Amino acid sequence: MTVSPRIAIVDDDPLLRDLLMDYLSGQGYAALPCDGGNSLRALFASSPPDCVILDLVMPEEDGLNVLRWLRAGSDVPVIMLTGTDAPADRIVGLELGADDYVAKPADLRELLARVRSVLRRRPVVIPPASAAPAAKAQDNESWFGRWRLDRARRRMVDPTGDILLITGAEFGLLCAFAEHPNVILSRDKLLMLSGTDPGEVFDRAIDLRITRLRKKIEPVPGDPAVIRTVRGHGGGYQYLPSNGPNYGR
Repeated sequence: MTVSPRIAIVDDDPLLRDLLMDYLSGQGYAALPCDGGNSLRALFASSPPDCVILDLVMPEEDGLNVLRWLRAGSDVPVIMLTGTDAPADRIVGLELGADDYVAKPADLRELLARVRSVLRRRPVVIPPASAAPAAKAQDNESWFGRWRLDRARRRMVDPTGDILLITGAEFGLLCAFAEHPNVILSRDKLLMLSGTDPGEVFDRAIDLRITRLRKKIEPVPGDPAVIRTVRGHGGGYQYLPSNGPNYGR
């Protein structure tokens, strides 16, 4: 039996909530209305959604504060709804860990495309069938600093068992790097390989995402040794793999 993805719609405007609920429900999703941060927290306490559509401007608690709360303990995909198309709104949201954005008034077909895009970046969790596949996975481990990429569970794990939460966009980038070690990848190529259409995000968004990712994985964030910036010839980024955890120099 196929379970419909659950989409939380967080907006203080009841008319917009109803509009988005009707549209997404008609597209086969389970749309869950939330009038603000408190109702979203209550939803997470009972049954976390698969995606959050989050308005940034709300009277009781702004969306950025809600986004900070989300990213403190969840990697659920978040699509921001911004009142303007100003780069500052998008930059702050992306730096805090949003996966995508849509400017108001939202085009419903565009919003649907972005919901589908962020959900596609969430891998299916498949438990190991036997010891043999698990052993094979060990041969293909990808280390980013002290963290090992656990693709099955969409997370990063260190040798002590600590877990690093990552967003859907960050997971897509890590997988792209892991599949192309030592290769210089352009921004457009990274966006394509990570499951994002380059036309869906504004210029330099990839730089913001990598900056945020470096703060999580680099042994010395200010002196990157895992994901290297390559200048000249259009520029790009290069993943320098290691055979085990790297705790820095």
